Amino acid sequence: MSERLVVIGGDAAGMSAASQARRLKGPEELEIVAFERGHFSSFSACGIPYWVGGDVAERDELIARTPEEHRARDIDLRMRTEVVELDVQGQRVRTRDLESGAVAWTGFDKLVIATGARPLRPPLPGIDAPGVHGVQTLDDGQALLDSLALSEGRRAVVVGAGYIGVEMAEALLNRGYEVTVLNRGEQPMATLDPDMGRLVHEVMDGLGITTVGSSAVTKILTGDDGRVRAVATDDGEYPADVVVLGMGVVPETGLAAAAGLPLGTYGGLLTDLAMRVRGHENIWAGGDCVEVLDLVSGRERHIALGTHANKHGQVIGSNVGGGYATFPGVVGTAVSKVCDLEIARTGLREKDAREVGLRYVTVTIESTSRAGYYPGAAPMTVKMLAERRTGRLLGVQIVGREGAAKRVDIAAVALTAGMTVEQMTALDLGYAPPFSPVWDPVLIAARKAVAAVRKAG
Repeated sequence: MSERLVVIGGDAAGMSAASQARRLKGPEELEIVAFERGHFSSFSACGIPYWVGGDVAERDELIARTPEEHRARDIDLRMRTEVVELDVQGQRVRTRDLESGAVAWTGFDKLVIATGARPLRPPLPGIDAPGVHGVQTLDDGQALLDSLALSEGRRAVVVGAGYIGVEMAEALLNRGYEVTVLNRGEQPMATLDPDMGRLVHEVMDGLGITTVGSSAVTKILTGDDGRVRAVATDDGEYPADVVVLGMGVVPETGLAAAAGLPLGTYGGLLTDLAMRVRGHENIWAGGDCVEVLDLVSGRERHIALGTHANKHGQVIGSNVGGGYATFPGVVGTAVSKVCDLEIARTGLREKDAREVGLRYVTVTIESTSRAGYYPGAAPMTVKMLAERRTGRLLGVQIVGREGAAKRVDIAAVALTAGMTVEQMTALDLGYAPPFSPVWDPVLIAARKAVAAVRKAG
């Protein structure tokens, strides 16, 4: 008799798990039923700003695999179907068809929870007015594009200056809008230390993006037609024909919480190394709805990234399908850009190091992406944190032009390996004048960090 795997969520983690399980077990051994409440499966939410900005021409270019393609692989993917209740003891889920309203129970032998994350949308007056948009799904992206097409004005306000905020600011700038970014923090990109965020702020201002720090939104103001006309803060009003919310996300775990499954500090599901929900032999979870181990700090974190979600899915699918795989953790690597400025980070910020009680030193260096004499050499700033006593690398942040962001991968590998900054100076990295100075900027920072560690005793 075959077993039934039920998957909640039809995007990266859920469908990666389903696909990997199907590779290992045929339909005669494992029936796979997946539920997705949206209109699309296996799509790239990370690509939405580039579609809105015109870098990606068509929406469907962001879809990795359609529902029909999943079904052709013997995965029963049911779209526009929301799971509204999880009965852990009874091993069943209750679903509602969002088109017909029909409700049904479906039993499972094994369950994968991949419900993702939801955008923060505070209950402010006017937050649901026409012209105010989030950008979590392809439907959201299409709604924003439709709104831009209808808008007679060319003023946009982006609320939030994290990854989505700065990427959407660029997209709207590319669309010819006058863009204002309102941010609660003093500097954009709170995933960087404030001194590195200041570099991003300066470049955004230079691009014509007005960035207002220490600015908390109090309400969305509307006109006589009900559409948004301005965003209000404690300090004033900012005219807007369209508003984009980029205030971050939180794990979508209401279903799991109601079922009594274990949640962490950030509201994400807690799993073991095999991505199995702690205390539950037949339930797995992955993607933006889980918390994962930070290999640098040793604590659980919530990091919503498609890279992690796909890896989680592969691990889950392997285990569900009878194999064995683990997800050891993350070091917190992320890259982004605003126009031609590249932004990267991995490991801990100063704030993070202090919170976990680590004593550290920091160094900041300025270098170039290529040999200084080679045409096209662009400036780059690298900040590095190292543990004061041991010299262990703790984190790296990079802000610069072409060739800057992906250098953070050097540091990500070093963090994963637990290397010291002194060990990093001996890394045998590729060199030629078109690609790097003789000493790569990351290694220049490592050399300076070695000196700082020695000076600190």
